[in-house]
Amino acid sequence: MLSLAGKTALVTGGSRGIGRAVCVLFGHLGARVAVAYGHDDDAARETVAAVQNAGTDAIALKADFANASEPERVVQQAEDGLGPLDILVVNHGIWKQAPIASMTDAEWDETLRVNLGSARAVCAEASRRMVPRGAGAMVLVASTAGQRGEGGYSHYAAAKGALIAFAKSLAKELGPSGIRVNVVAPGWVRTDMTREALKTPEGRVVVDAIPLGRVARPEEIAGPVAFLASDLASYMHGHVLSVNGGSVMVG
Repeated sequence: MLSLAGKTALVTGGSRGIGRAVCVLFGHLGARVAVAYGHDDDAARETVAAVQNAGTDAIALKADFANASEPERVVQQAEDGLGPLDILVVNHGIWKQAPIASMTDAEWDETLRVNLGSARAVCAEASRRMVPRGAGAMVLVASTAGQRGEGGYSHYAAAKGALIAFAKSLAKELGPSGIRVNVVAPGWVRTDMTREALKTPEGRVVVDAIPLGRVARPEEIAGPVAFLASDLASYMHGHVLSVNGGSVMVG
C-alpha cells in the first residue's frame, strides 16, 4: 500500500493547483507537510488546514523564490517545524507568454531564475541535509513544454527542459548517497495558471488534441508525484514520468 507515514515533506508552490493537491494527498498518506508558497496567504492557510484535517502536521512557509536567499531559509524552517526532511517536491514556477521577437532580457531572466535557478537552490539545500542521512526522495515537476517545446513560451520550455536534465544529473550525483531523484512532466492541467488560456480558441484546440479528450485535474498529477516519493518507487531513479493524457507520447 502506498504510504508516506512518518515522512516529512516540503512542497514548493504548495498552496494552489498541483502543489495543493500534492500537499493534501501527502497528508492523507501520513506525511507531515511544509507548504511553501508565494503570495496567497488564504490559500496557504486552507491547504494547511486540509492537511491537518487529514490527521497530520502541516505548516505554511511564505517565500519569494526569486530571492536567492529564500531556499536556505525555507528548507531550514521546514526542518525546524516538522523534523528532518525526507521528501522534496519542487513544484513552484511562473508561466508568462513572451514571443521570442519581443521577449525582453528581463522576461527571460525572470523565468529562468524562478523556474530553474531557485529549483537548483532548493535542491542544493535539501541535499545538504539528506546526504549525511543517506536517504531522501526528490520529485521535480517539469512540463511537456520541456519535452517538446512550446511556441510563445520558449523561456518556460527552456527552463523546464533544463530542469529535466538537471534532475537526471542529480540522480547520477545523489543516488550513491541513497537519494532518489525523479521527474513528473504534466501536460495541461486545469489550475488558476491555465484557466484563462484554456478558454481561448487556441486552448480548445489543445484540449481536442489530447487523446483522453480532456485536461487533467491537479489530483491526477499529485498521484504520480506521491508514487515517486514513496517506497513503492524505491528502484525508480532518474526517471521522467509523463502525465499528459497521451498528448506527448515519449518513452
